[in-house]
Amino acid sequence: MVAREQPPHSADPTGPADPATGAGSSADPSGTAAPSGTAAPSGPSAPSGTAAQSGTSAPSGTEAPAASPFVELSRAEWAALRDHTPMTLTAEELDRLAGLGDPIDLREAEEIYLPLSRLLALYAAGNSALHRVTSTFLGESTPRTPFVVGVAGSVAVGKSTTARVLRELLSRWPDTPRVELVTTDGFLYPNSVLEERNLMERKGFPESYDRRALLNFVAAVKSGVPEVSAPRYDHLTYDIIPDDRIVVHHPDVLIVEGLNVLQPARASEDPESAQAVSDYFDFSIYVDADESDIMRWYVDRFLKLRRTAFADPESFFHRFSKLSDDDAVQLATGIWGAINHPNLVENILPTRGRANLMLHKGAEHAVERILLRKL
Repeated sequence: MVAREQPPHSADPTGPADPATGAGSSADPSGTAAPSGTAAPSGPSAPSGTAAQSGTSAPSGTEAPAASPFVELSRAEWAALRDHTPMTLTAEELDRLAGLGDPIDLREAEEIYLPLSRLLALYAAGNSALHRVTSTFLGESTPRTPFVVGVAGSVAVGKSTTARVLRELLSRWPDTPRVELVTTDGFLYPNSVLEERNLMERKGFPESYDRRALLNFVAAVKSGVPEVSAPRYDHLTYDIIPDDRIVVHHPDVLIVEGLNVLQPARASEDPESAQAVSDYFDFSIYVDADESDIMRWYVDRFLKLRRTAFADPESFFHRFSKLSDDDAVQLATGIWGAINHPNLVENILPTRGRANLMLHKGAEHAVERILLRKL
């Protein structure tokens, strides 16, 4: 296998911003009410900080190779890193884990997610070894804290499917049997608060989340607190469920999935404690694709939701269930252009270069290129 050093911007511009909550649920589409708007412009340029750094001066008449903090691998090169890891998921289980409009088959799991689960298992083992070294240095025995993985990316790009598949695969490795998955949807402010702050049409943007609560949750888990809880989000009613919590019991691995989990700290919000959720990640993944593909996936998913989840009278989006195909496409495209595209360009895409690993998908959802940060 020959791994090529590539600047992150060699991957096609990543996908668009997730819809409102961006959880990849089968129940809610992206934004809220449908603003006017047309199709999103072509994908943005590579985020700041990921472009290749210039190398040393080259001899006259030649071009110096671009330096990069990443190594790029083709699908075939990455698949070879599976290294005989056995496949522990069935086709039926994969169907259950796949998100609406985000198909995944055994080949994709074997060639992409098995090598990734092997890499994460190796990282987790290395983290355990570092814990033992630190304990020896301190002269005390303390419990190992959970290995925390962040998964970010655009709305319909398939990050939720990625997180669910990794949860299942990692739980079948002998050293990480307890794997928990939490999405950032539960840390959205309740609709009543968003309405009061005039943020309903900004749902999914950073300001629509209780970022302090999310930070405190991840910090508590990473600090080894035995039991930590998070709010639960209902994709049918498009709101936080009152008095209902997800409880995390000191897992071996915690996966945190969401649109903005790789955002850097904002010192202006709390000058005394400028921390980011990603400060507590041991590994992070950005699921990427061309924006034109993600927008198409988003519109296709919206049409499927109109025939399924939206048909439920209890659905927040029930009013969309009676739309014609043409009207539904126009509405979904408008939401993309007015809500998801700006969120992608302003908030999600700029965090891509902060990930340890980028998975770039092609037009048919299959991962085609992988960029792994050097150590």
